[in-house]
Amino acid sequence: MVEGSVKRTGVNVAFEITDTAKAVPVQFSGILPDLFKEGKGVVAQGQLENGVFQAKEVLAKHDENYMPPEAAEALKNAAIANQKVAATVVSTP
Repeated sequence: MVEGSVKRTGVNVAFEITDTAKAVPVQFSGILPDLFKEGKGVVAQGQLENGVFQAKEVLAKHDENYMPPEAAEALKNAAIANQKVAATVVSTP
């Protein structure tokens, strides 16, 4: 998505997407995902009408380091459990 292109009017949003060579204006009406941010990748589903992409759905792409909060919490709990096991093993005579 082109940074600086997002214009919001209530639930209506206009922005531009680019492949770095050309930009296409997009219009969407609805609630955007939490990860929707300027300069980040998006996936928009809809159709091109008179040179403007009318999006019916907008999905925000995340980078390869993204982890859902539930998975991050599970890994954190597993690490804590492993530390307790390791501490028990180390302190055993």
